[in-house]
Amino acid sequence: MGSQTLQILRQGVWAALSGGWYYDPHQGTFVNALHLYLWLFLLGLPFTLYMALPSSMIVVAVYCPVIAAIFIVLKMVNYRLHRALDEGEVIEKSANELDGGTKPEKDSCSTRRKDSNAPSDPGGGIEMSEFIREATPPVGCSSRNSYAGLDPSNQIGSGSPQLGTEAAVKALDSEEMVTFRRERSTFRRQAVRRRHNAGNNSTPPTLLIGSPLSLQDGQQGQQSTAQVKVQSRPPSQAAVLSASASLLVRNGSVHLEASHDNASAVGGSSLHHELGKFSSTLYETGGCDMSLVNFEPAARRASNICDTDSHVSSSTSVRFYPHDVLSLPQIRLNRLLTIDPDLLEQQDIDLSPDLQEHMQPQEEAAQKVEHYYRFWILPQLWISINFDRLTLLALFDRNREILENVLAVILAILVAFLGSVLLIQGFFRDIWVFQFCLVIASCQYSLLKSVQPDSSSPRHGHNRIIAYSRPVYFCLCCGLIWLLDYGSRNLPTTRFKLYGMAFTNPLLLMSARDLVIVFTLCFPIVFFVGLLPQVNTFVMYLCEQLDIHVFGGNATTSLLAALYSFICSIVAVALLYGLCYGALRDSWDGQHIPVLFSVFCGLLVAISYHLSRQSSDPSVLFSLVQSKIFPNTEEKNPEDPLSEVKDPLPDKLRNSVSERLQSDLIVCIVIGVLYFAIHVSTVFTVLQPALKYVLYTLVGSVGFLTHYMLPQVRKQLPWHCFSHPLLKTKEYYQFEVRNAAHIMWFEKLHVWLIFVEKNVIYPLIVLNELSSSAKAIASPKKLDTELGALMITIAGLKLLRSSFSSPTCQYVTVIFTVLFFKFDYEALSETMLLDLFFMSIFFNKLWELLYKLRFVYTYIAPWQITWGSAFHAFAQPFAVPHSAMLFVQATISAFFSTPLNPFLGSAIFITSYVRPVKFWERDYNTKRVDHSNTRLASQLDRNPGSDDNNLNSIFYEHLTRSLQHSLCGDLLLGRWGNYSTGDCFILASDYLNALVHLIEIGNGLVTFQLRGLEFRGTYCQQREVEAITEGVDEDDGFCCCEPGHLPHMLSFNAAFSQRWLAWEVLVTKYVLEGYSITDNSAASMLQVFDLRKILTTYYVKGIIYYVTTSSKLEEWLANETMQEGLRLCADRNYVDVDPTFNPNIDEDYDHRLAGISRESFCVIYLNWIEYCCSRRAKPLDADKDSSLVTLCYGLCVLGRRALGTAAHHMSSNLESFLYGLHALFKGDFRISSIRDEWIFADMELLRKVVVPGIRMSLKLHQDHFTSPDEYDDPTVLYEAIMSHEQNLVIAHEGDPAWRSAVLSNSPSLLALRHVMDDGTNEYKIIMLNKRYLSFRVIKVNKECVRGLWAGQQQELVFLRNRNPERGSIQNAKQALRNMINSSCDQPIGYPIYVSPLTTSYADSHEQLKDILGGPISLGNIRNFVVSTWHRLRKGCGAGCNSGGNIEDSDAGGGTSCTSNNATNANEPHSNVLQGGNGNSGQGPGTGLYPPVTSHLPTLGTSHSSHSVQSSLVRHSPARASVASQSSYCYSSRHSSLRMSTTGFVPCRRSSTSQISLRNLPSSIQSRLSMVNQMEPTNQTGLASMQHGLPSSSSSSQSIPACKHTLVGFLGTEGGQNIAADAQSGSNLSPANNAQAKKGDVIYRIQIVDPSQILEGINMSKRKELQWPDEGIRLKAGRNSWKDWTPQEGMEGHVIHRWVPCSRDPGSRSHIDKTILLVQIDDKYVAVIETGVLELGAEV
Repeated sequence: MGSQTLQILRQGVWAALSGGWYYDPHQGTFVNALHLYLWLFLLGLPFTLYMALPSSMIVVAVYCPVIAAIFIVLKMVNYRLHRALDEGEVIEKSANELDGGTKPEKDSCSTRRKDSNAPSDPGGGIEMSEFIREATPPVGCSSRNSYAGLDPSNQIGSGSPQLGTEAAVKALDSEEMVTFRRERSTFRRQAVRRRHNAGNNSTPPTLLIGSPLSLQDGQQGQQSTAQVKVQSRPPSQAAVLSASASLLVRNGSVHLEASHDNASAVGGSSLHHELGKFSSTLYETGGCDMSLVNFEPAARRASNICDTDSHVSSSTSVRFYPHDVLSLPQIRLNRLLTIDPDLLEQQDIDLSPDLQEHMQPQEEAAQKVEHYYRFWILPQLWISINFDRLTLLALFDRNREILENVLAVILAILVAFLGSVLLIQGFFRDIWVFQFCLVIASCQYSLLKSVQPDSSSPRHGHNRIIAYSRPVYFCLCCGLIWLLDYGSRNLPTTRFKLYGMAFTNPLLLMSARDLVIVFTLCFPIVFFVGLLPQVNTFVMYLCEQLDIHVFGGNATTSLLAALYSFICSIVAVALLYGLCYGALRDSWDGQHIPVLFSVFCGLLVAISYHLSRQSSDPSVLFSLVQSKIFPNTEEKNPEDPLSEVKDPLPDKLRNSVSERLQSDLIVCIVIGVLYFAIHVSTVFTVLQPALKYVLYTLVGSVGFLTHYMLPQVRKQLPWHCFSHPLLKTKEYYQFEVRNAAHIMWFEKLHVWLIFVEKNVIYPLIVLNELSSSAKAIASPKKLDTELGALMITIAGLKLLRSSFSSPTCQYVTVIFTVLFFKFDYEALSETMLLDLFFMSIFFNKLWELLYKLRFVYTYIAPWQITWGSAFHAFAQPFAVPHSAMLFVQATISAFFSTPLNPFLGSAIFITSYVRPVKFWERDYNTKRVDHSNTRLASQLDRNPGSDDNNLNSIFYEHLTRSLQHSLCGDLLLGRWGNYSTGDCFILASDYLNALVHLIEIGNGLVTFQLRGLEFRGTYCQQREVEAITEGVDEDDGFCCCEPGHLPHMLSFNAAFSQRWLAWEVLVTKYVLEGYSITDNSAASMLQVFDLRKILTTYYVKGIIYYVTTSSKLEEWLANETMQEGLRLCADRNYVDVDPTFNPNIDEDYDHRLAGISRESFCVIYLNWIEYCCSRRAKPLDADKDSSLVTLCYGLCVLGRRALGTAAHHMSSNLESFLYGLHALFKGDFRISSIRDEWIFADMELLRKVVVPGIRMSLKLHQDHFTSPDEYDDPTVLYEAIMSHEQNLVIAHEGDPAWRSAVLSNSPSLLALRHVMDDGTNEYKIIMLNKRYLSFRVIKVNKECVRGLWAGQQQELVFLRNRNPERGSIQNAKQALRNMINSSCDQPIGYPIYVSPLTTSYADSHEQLKDILGGPISLGNIRNFVVSTWHRLRKGCGAGCNSGGNIEDSDAGGGTSCTSNNATNANEPHSNVLQGGNGNSGQGPGTGLYPPVTSHLPTLGTSHSSHSVQSSLVRHSPARASVASQSSYCYSSRHSSLRMSTTGFVPCRRSSTSQISLRNLPSSIQSRLSMVNQMEPTNQTGLASMQHGLPSSSSSSQSIPACKHTLVGFLGTEGGQNIAADAQSGSNLSPANNAQAKKGDVIYRIQIVDPSQILEGINMSKRKELQWPDEGIRLKAGRNSWKDWTPQEGMEGHVIHRWVPCSRDPGSRSHIDKTILLVQIDDKYVAVIETGVLELGAEV
């Protein structure tokens, strides 16, 4: 603790005060002395010149060139030295040569180095104090200079001597010299987080840490030369050497060269001893195991090389063991290979005494060789440099590019110039001159050796950007001082005034100048406390704040986005400024406004609307433009394993942006013209002053209702008084949500109120204020025309854009401004337009101050203090006097929008540096470990990413995709309450806990980031999860007693505690699509031998199924290589007696022959082979002696032998069996028998047959528990496998296909998971089922989140607190401290998933589109016009018919599709009719189809209030073309007929709606008469019907309309009976399903109720329906639809019908409703008849 404190004081406090200089005890005297003298020189030079020379430009003329010369020399020498270390020649000289004074060059040992430092390397290396005491650390040891490329032809083997990168071996005579190079900085990434065990790898030599170009043999002081020679060895020993050397390389290569030198035989033998004997001993002891070479695509490797902040990585790490196993050089080698900062900081003093004694002779031997580098001064002149990179890095920071060096020199000169100018102008006197010189020296010194880590650095390690912070801020402040001083002396005094204050007042400018001077002198304190961010963060923050508060923009997601958005706002203002200026120059009077100003107002509204709908991130827009201009520019790497997996999200985002741009093109023109017309109509002048008060009243009432009342009554605890919402959703009382959230009436009301508020009310208010205030603002008394036009444009743009984007709190600003400046202090008003502009900025800061104070008071409330450590208890009393300044500190923090963070989690609050709304300065997102980004060797020998956190991160990724689809729409529906920029929410479910950070909120778009927490969190996290999920309505406390509470109200204690929380529960039933997770222990399911035998049997049957259904089966049977390999298996008497086979596991085990014979195999599986072969389109010979049986037998034996091999031939042991099963499940097949090598003739057999077989067997084994004997029937088993193939994705969780399936919303997934985490080693069968999940939505105080995040960053990065149980992350229920701190970016926090910044658009929300309509485009407009025209045409046709009922064609019902013309008696049959006669004993009319209830949506009414309609449809050739294009039929709002299974039953007669019988077709009339004859029991009810039906000309008789759609009446119109219709329908063959016979009529339908669709009926195991064709059954469900979903309004034609109680089993419905099989394009949909609407016949 003491050493860490001293280190913080040296490298943190003192270095921050001095600009980077401090005494480093780990460095030599030369380094510390150079730093000290250089810093004193930079401090004393300006002070001496100022004191010695007169205050004139002579000081500047002397000071600036000296600084320029010094920085140019230092930067050039530093750059050249690094280049020499990278690419220079290394000369190794022995100690004998050094003693003799001879320095011969050894060019044979010199090697050219390739620069390995990519620009993306985040920083300059790490602290490697362990290497400082080495004689000359190798160049390759540097984390900056260790890179080697991977040969794409490399092969990775397992268990063989060739374990890594291919070595180039040059055999010259009998000697070999080994030269190796290491890879660069990625070795150090994950040593802290993960330790991988690398299997049976050999151990590297112990003395490889000396020379960068050769292996040193310093064992026992025997080395006498600078080169290491290895004697020629047998091939096996050479392989060991190659394997050991390859372990030192990752993504690199090993170079073996030969040399003639017999003088090192002793050294070579001792080195061989290290490679051989010691390696085996170390391996047996379990020593230093290292992972193999990384094998990943070059593009991904290049992008991951320097990503030291990623959540997971494929980097190599080394596991360390006790000192009694390893010698000191080995430990140092391990530290070198890991480049782990924690391990490198350990000192030799920590080692055991025996290791210290063993260390000395080897160090002496290592010091006998020195390395020199050639430093070229001139082309023919060079000098030798005895230097190393670590010492050079300790001297000065490295600037990798020439541009960085030039920038550093320019900044140093600029600092010298501005500082000396301010000095000679007399801004500083007395001691402040020295203080200012100190500031100058600190700024210049930071360009040479910066503060690492800085208090405002957002990352661990070296930060290259932070070095430029001080000089840049110094130049800005000096320039500001000079400008303010110039303005105070030259600007007029009272040119411009606002609110009685002259902004050009010299006194005001001088005060501002003095304030900046004081701030500049305080630079050491400012940078020590960390009040200024790094430069790029400051630029992003400044652009974002100006865009939000001045131009009304949104938050930004990156520096590029901030600059882009700011430039767009500047361009918009520039375009509008000209119009406004021109309009203000025209003549104005009280009743006339120039037309040009009306044009300006119309364009202002249109441009503001467009800007509010655009995302600040231009990347999607640029991608869209690129895809349109260069559609085929995307390059795909065929070697990339992810090349076949396409992410649908980018295309979805591009389509959304394209739709929005098309919509804006039309809408902007419309609203521009509309508001121009409104403004030019003089409505804003004639109706004054009544109009403005009407608008103020309207915005106040609508805003109060929309943004206060409705959100409050929808909360879980309204006003923290009621115990449940006053307005509940339909899902509130549901225990398990099964469908999407139902749209409630108050949600529709909320949407329409917001729509009217932001699109009508606020634009009218702004235009009204523009009209009334423009002339006054531009008057000479105010701002004059030039500045007035600019202020009018900016104010109008800001108010309109902010209203369009986020109208949540706008009504408060408007009402307060009106009351304050109209009634209280009217004299202070500077026109209402400017009042609204400035008050909107003021209220934004005021809301932020309110959130900060709420956070502070909640966090330090005495009755809920949670001390996480002893320091918290110590700091609590000292926080009392500090709280006196807390309000002032909070005010300043709110003004600059900086976080107010608790220091080390205590009650003391300090202000952090400014940050953008995004907060985190790095674009960090989780990289999931799977087979696409890990080495093949690690996939085989270990299981990378097998921890639960990595595997479970996919659920948060899917949750992010679900939110991308629906979040914006749900926010607009009010399901998350009020929201604003920067708000934070927590989604809590049974196992998912995610923090959602809203960053950018626009008009119809939301950009957010999701941070998923661990499923099984820590104790503190569980306590906070309990706090947000527990109910408070059961609390009966009132102070100290429990009197209870009023009904539906909270108790006093509960209401009080809810008010003292930094969070609140908004919703308890937020519905979102996700996956339910079911995990079963594989050990319990395979515990007994019988269960393992069942699994093996299904394994064999699965292999047979996949080989017989493969399209390559005939090719395999004709393959000569396979026939030759299976020649022995073709013998009838062949038996495989491999010891792997077990009678307890293999059902076909032959006890007599002690193996699996072909005969026993056929006895068990021949029947299954024959059945599978019979299901092929082209059956093959499947008799006992066929080649197909031979192939199946060979594959099944091979598969089971592979299972036994993977289980280490211990299948009887459960753990070994599970290990082998998991190995095969992930595709790790080891072909160990020579009898199985025939499989290599075509590896597709393994990939397409055996692997799917083992995976399918796991699912079939699970099904066995639910129906043990069901799969004994080959038909059922075959259908089940086919069903699982279509409906289920079975894959290993490390397979990229698993992630692709989850993100593609596959309905079900299955995997076998091997969990090795926290000492556990278990196997689980994971089953995922797509369903709707219910979440609790908790809104957290955003200032609480920002403050806690800032505190964690400062504590871990600057203060270096590495305690995993630090007090600042202990649970605090009132602030959710642990959950919030856990969600920080790694390594500060530990979320298992952090999503990229994702944008959700309102256009993708289907329910919102049903309310407001979709995006407006030319195509949508055309469709609307066409449909409206058809509706009008049908309505007019129905109204003009004699006796027609016009009510049948109104908007609530359908439009008539019938005609009064005579019908043709020979009209063809409908192939839709599939039903037969009903029950025996009943008349022919009993075969009539059940009625269909049609619920057609009516504009402006809820679904529950839709009128019930009925349709009697008659199709004639004359009307066929119209009927096929229209979806309107006869309908009625009331019902007077009911349908039963035996016919029609008359209902109560309607007095408002009747259908004239003369309009009915004769066929329908005759059917109604048959119905009447069939039902003798209801004589009275049928009397009127029977009297009216015989004659179609009787216009006075009419029947009541039916309550149900009479689809059953569709059919022939002649004298043919229903049986003929049923017969014609039931005789349809599968070939006729897609195309009707000649003369048949195909009827089209339209889906009107998607809830009636039977999505999974085709996959039911009960086989309720008999399908017309098996192929159609497999395609008629969600398993085949994938991403496609049938929607309301889709049309298709009926190809089959199932009717209740039908005699024909093929047409019989299993429920009491008729089911239609509809073909929509190439999809098939089974839907209940009540969910469709008949459209007519296709001709």
